[in-house]
Amino acid sequence: MNEQQRTEVEAAAFRRLLEHLDANKQVQNIELMLLADFCRNCLSKWYLAAAQERDIPLSDDEAREAVYKMPYSQWKSEHQLPATEEQMAAFNAKREAKSKAES
Repeated sequence: MNEQQRTEVEAAAFRRLLEHLDANKQVQNIELMLLADFCRNCLSKWYLAAAQERDIPLSDDEAREAVYKMPYSQWKSEHQLPATEEQMAAFNAKREAKSKAES
């Protein structure tokens, strides 16, 4: 596989990931963070960073809309549920453990 083909395959896989997340809006970001250590917001930040590294103008809102397939505020109001106390406790414990491991 040459570099152009690799880029095309990676781009197609990324688009498929976004389609999969869009088709599974019931999967909450907090669940993704707990299980995979990334969420839709992480993807939008990585997308924005990749654009910035290439001097491509893109706002945070535009990056989020590319990932969420709608304005983030709309996605939050229509699909995001409040995190439970248990989810937040698990998230904070994971973050604390990660912080300790990095220091």
